Amino acid sequence: MAVKLRLARWGAKKNPYYHIVAADSRAPRDGKYIETIGKYNPMVEGDKKYILQNERIQYWLSNGAIPTDRVHKIFAKFGMVEAKSYDLQNKKPTPKAKAQERLKVAAEALEAAKNTPAETESSES
Repeated sequence: MAVKLRLARWGAKKNPYYHIVAADSRAPRDGKYIETIGKYNPMVEGDKKYILQNERIQYWLSNGAIPTDRVHKIFAKFGMVEAKSYDLQNKKPTPKAKAQERLKVAAEALEAAKNTPAETESSES
């Protein structure tokens, strides 16, 4: 059985409150879980935003439980795990190979056009 450390949503509509739970990876988000190991309230500022049981978190991490991305960020904030490095930009917005080649040719032509008038003006002086 693969165990994940993840958030289970509690609270009312537009007032989220989360329990950090150890759950079977096949169980639904708000379904059956093994143990509650912390709480996270995004609506509160300051120290009361996170309530964590450090011993139980370390127990589950040492037994191979895998935290989800959001839970991993919470644990990294408190130094329980190393922070992951995330790429800031993916490759999707970059142009394809042919478009990059066309842009390169256009830039070379523009550079050549800039250099040509400058030479004719200096030769006439």
